[in-house]
Amino acid sequence: MSAMPLAAWMFPAAFVLIFLGMPVSLSLIVIAVAFSIPFFGVELAGLQLYRFVGSVANNYALAAVPLFVFMGAVLENSGIGRRVFEVMKLWLGRLPGGLALAAMSMCAVFAAGTGIVGAVEVMVGLLAIPAMVANKYEKSLISGTICAGGSLGTMIPPSIVVIIYASVAQIPVGDVLAAVIIPSGIMVALFILWILLYCTIRPQAAPRIDPSEFDMPLSEKLKLTVTALIPPLLLICAVVGSILAGIAAVTEAAAVGAAGAVLLNVIYRDFTWKGLWGAAYKTVVITSMILLIVVGGTMFTSVFRLQGGGMLVTDLVRALDFGPTGLLLLFLGIVFVMGALLDWVSVVLICIPLFMPFLAPAGIDPLWFAILVIVMIQTSYVTPPMAPSIFYLRGIAPPDFRTIEMYKGVIPFVACQLLTGVLVYFWPSLALWLPVVLR
Repeated sequence: MSAMPLAAWMFPAAFVLIFLGMPVSLSLIVIAVAFSIPFFGVELAGLQLYRFVGSVANNYALAAVPLFVFMGAVLENSGIGRRVFEVMKLWLGRLPGGLALAAMSMCAVFAAGTGIVGAVEVMVGLLAIPAMVANKYEKSLISGTICAGGSLGTMIPPSIVVIIYASVAQIPVGDVLAAVIIPSGIMVALFILWILLYCTIRPQAAPRIDPSEFDMPLSEKLKLTVTALIPPLLLICAVVGSILAGIAAVTEAAAVGAAGAVLLNVIYRDFTWKGLWGAAYKTVVITSMILLIVVGGTMFTSVFRLQGGGMLVTDLVRALDFGPTGLLLLFLGIVFVMGALLDWVSVVLICIPLFMPFLAPAGIDPLWFAILVIVMIQTSYVTPPMAPSIFYLRGIAPPDFRTIEMYKGVIPFVACQLLTGVLVYFWPSLALWLPVVLR
């Protein structure tokens, strides 16, 4: 059998194992090992695959992953989330959909504080869902707000998605972090505008809260805001700002974030050794999962190329003859579909090494393309019917929340995400201006 047919069978074989219930990381590793034997031989296959593992271990940027995970785990287990939510309610509670706005704003803050998609959704959901249910908010509005807000961890710096993408695409991490800031700000603004518009047109979807709950002297409000909101925002600015300003490498900034999260716990008197141990344990579990997928994806794509996969993809692209615009839309469509079937790490590791060689010949800026891909990954995270965000929500929502209500709630936010992608597509400067300025 020629090398070309072997490469063509790798993706179907991997999906068969995944759909049979094998973890994605192990599916990729098993297929990589099986398809490497005809190329290297039984004696040398293990040694050659170990080289791919070594390339992952030597990637300096990946050292930031466990530090950012630890930072997010510490913040998640502390009382900081509760304080931030209370402050957001004080300032936004009087507006239409005030609790939903507070939840969305809190998602934006903690997306920047954790960089972990599922963690943001679970943490904010546990705090905000009971409050919105108690105030008789529409279930679809609650579902859409929590799912869409939780997805912001994909984009808002210091997103682990961004770090992994930059590492795989060999683009400076600081450039991708800078490029994603304006699009993520646009997306948050669109989410908030939709909530305001919907709750103004349909006030019964979000009944107003009793104004007496917000009766508080302005001086006390400001004091609560300063003590609850400013410290975590300063920590986030220190982490992201040090990377963008070139003061610290991404791993150094991640270390500052991890230490700062522990310090905030001490300052707020939330620190316990049990909590620290729980954060460390969660860090080990999540980091192991991410890096095992990184290893599996690296092995898979490397063996795919060795078996002639690169030529196979090249021939396919040439046969389609889409042109630069068609090629770009094809790649984004593939990312969107795979994002509904696989986790984001696998999508980045499988797709990006295959796509990158085609960008320069087609005149596609790799940094602009990176932001479009990240928007697509985030959109696929929320889009029914396979939306991973729905599975997270099911674990924390009351039993009377129906799946159809969840699907109905996320659709307007999916539209906001797609609109963000359209804006970046037609105005690339939304992604490319800030990196140039910061350089």
